This record gives sequence, C-alpha cells and structure tokens, in this order.
Amino acid sequence: MGPIGQHMKNSDGYYTFPKLEGEISSRMTFQGKEMICWSLNNYLGLGNHPEVREADAQATKDWGLAYPMGARMMSGNTDYHEQLERELAAFSFKEAAVLLNFGYQGVMSTIDALLTRRDVVVYDSDCHACILDGLRMFPGKRFAFDHNDEASFAKNIERASKLAETTRGGILVITEGVFGMRGDQGILKEIVAYKKKYNFRLLVDDAHGIGTLGETGAGAGQEQGVQDDIDVYFGTFAKTFASIGGFVSGDKYIMDFLRYNLRSQIFAKSMPMPLVLGNLKRLDMMRKHPEFKDKLWENVNNLQKGLRDRGFDIGSTNTCVTPVMLKGDLGEATELVHDLRENYGIFCSIVIYPVIPKGLILLRLIPTAVHSLEDINATLEAFSAIKEKLETGQYKSDAFEEKVVANPAVDNN
Repeated sequence: MGPIGQHMKNSDGYYTFPKLEGEISSRMTFQGKEMICWSLNNYLGLGNHPEVREADAQATKDWGLAYPMGARMMSGNTDYHEQLERELAAFSFKEAAVLLNFGYQGVMSTIDALLTRRDVVVYDSDCHACILDGLRMFPGKRFAFDHNDEASFAKNIERASKLAETTRGGILVITEGVFGMRGDQGILKEIVAYKKKYNFRLLVDDAHGIGTLGETGAGAGQEQGVQDDIDVYFGTFAKTFASIGGFVSGDKYIMDFLRYNLRSQIFAKSMPMPLVLGNLKRLDMMRKHPEFKDKLWENVNNLQKGLRDRGFDIGSTNTCVTPVMLKGDLGEATELVHDLRENYGIFCSIVIYPVIPKGLILLRLIPTAVHSLEDINATLEAFSAIKEKLETGQYKSDAFEEKVVANPAVDNN
C-alpha cells in the first residue's frame, strides 16, 4: 500500500481523502463542524465569486459539457479556445500559448515533447512530481542540482554542457517559479544569468506564482525581472484560477511545435466549453481587480508575521505558501492535527515522511483573499496552543495505530 496507504484503515476519510463541504470559502464544514480552511488553492477567492459562478452556469446552459467533441487537432477546436490562448499569452508576456486539459499531464507531456534521447536535462531536486514523472519518460541523461543552490546549478550546467557536446543534443533546464511545499521562489534570476555562457532552454513551472506574484500577476519571472528569459512558461488553472486545466506559453515557433506534438492534447478530448469560457472570465477578473491580489498579500503578511512573532519556523518562504515546520513523529502529527480540527476548528494540510524527513511535521497553510483578520487571529491562537502541547509532550501517543476514525465509506473490519 505504500508509506501513506499502509495507514489507510486509520486515516481514510479523516487524515487522507477528507471531505470538505459547503460553499467554497475560508470557512467550510468537515464532519459536521465549521472549520477555518487553509487548504484551498483559491488564492484570489475566484472559486466562489458570484460573477464567476454566473459565467460558469451560463456557459454550461449555453453549451453543455460535451461541446466541442473530439481532440482539438481533429474536431475540437473553437474560436473561444484560441481566444483564451491569445489572452493567456498576453497575460504571461509571451508570443503564443497552448491550452492543457490538465496541468499535471500537460507538464509531463511538454517535457516529453521537447526532448530527444540526445538532449540533457538539469533540474532542481525539489521539482514537483509532475516534472519528475515527465523525466521518468526521458531516455537521456539528467542532472539534479541541490534545491535553489546556485553553486550546485553551476556545476551541473557545466557537466550538462560537456555531455551535450558529445551527444549533439540540447540542454533543458527545469525549475519552479514557486515551490509548493517550502513556499520559496526558484532562483530564476540566477539561472538566467548563465544563459550568457551556456546554450540552454529554460522551462518554469509557475503553478503557485501565476496570479499571485509580479506587478500584473504574471508570476515569479515578472517578480524577479526575468519573464522574457523564460523559454517555456507553465501556468495552471487549478490554483489562482480556481478551475481545471493549464497552459504553456513562449515563442510562437515553440508553441507551434507543441501544438502538433503534445500527446496529452493530441490524443485527448478538447477542453469543454464551460471551462474555456469560465477560465476566460477568471482571467478577465484577475486583470480588472488588482485589489484581489492586494487583499491576498495583506492576509499573507499578517499570517506570516504573526507566526514568526510567535516563534514558528516558516522557513524561507517569500510567497503566499506558508509552511509551518515542527518537530515530531507520526503519532504526534496525527494527534496534533486531530486536536486542531476537533478542538480549534482549524483545517490545514499535514505533510509527513516520506514527503519530508522523519522527525518533522509540516503544516501547510494557503492564505486567500477571502480570509479575514478574524480567521488569521483565531488560527494564530490555535497554533500557539498546539505548539505548547507538542513541546510539553502532550501529543506523545501511539493512539494513531489504534484509533479508527468513523468513516462509513471504509470497511474497518
């Protein structure tokens, strides 16, 4: 069952695969109790915005979920699909863009399409699973550099350059605009500086950066002043857009190549019209309402300052992603989260081994524009309380191995 699945009998429906119910907001219901939710990728609050919901509903009424039928190359293309691509390209300051039905598969397919066995890849060791899975399909040589370590990058780009000379291939560097667990930005500016010496193409996964960073929301590249130097830019609809799908953008000749070679798009049904029109509406809202991003960052700053002032380790995050790192084992982690939910009404994501090293607990908070100061203050008070309990050993227990959370969907016999 794997390192997480082995605990399914005790965790399913509570620690894993929980069900949040009610309207998408900063407060939702979990197992009949109201929770302050810090686990929703709804940065700007668009997921339940009245104008967005109206656009989604109208598009579904007008078009249904089936249209257009078939893959885009064959029979599934429309003016609206092309309009969304043009507007996304402009938003990300690129010549052209290509829609992706799903971000995860789209990143994998982009990596697959761009590379041949002669090419060489250099990538950040902390890259998201979609990038690692894309590289699993790559038959050539790849080098991982230590996370955000410029010296390690320099060493590996030099190795890649020498190897590419012998294989007569190209070099693809892959990193992220924002790393979703740590919350730190990728060292894009530092990497771009090496383009003067080495001939490589740069692919940036900016899933958490688009809409949240940069003057206009164009992401980490804009924030660091190097957006023009990103050759292939990926943005998802699953976070700031609060939707489904994603896109890649870049020079037109690269995007034209991808349009005809992305297997995840060529052999898959076109994005349904309600999603296309819904994402057009979301993009329009992002451009017209910069105050959404301003409110988001007001909440981010209040939350992160409050945590630091109370002695919490939130690492080197310089984005909205807010990791709270604590010391503890699996039993303590589960008792702590159970206490947070049942007694303090706080719902946030928990990350433990094997995602992070043993002995550590990571609670990840995702602030949004719809959180209130009341939400933040209540959460800070709760975190201070659980920190004290953890440090005084009140969560020391093997109860996780014995506790079975009531869940009628799972056979606990």
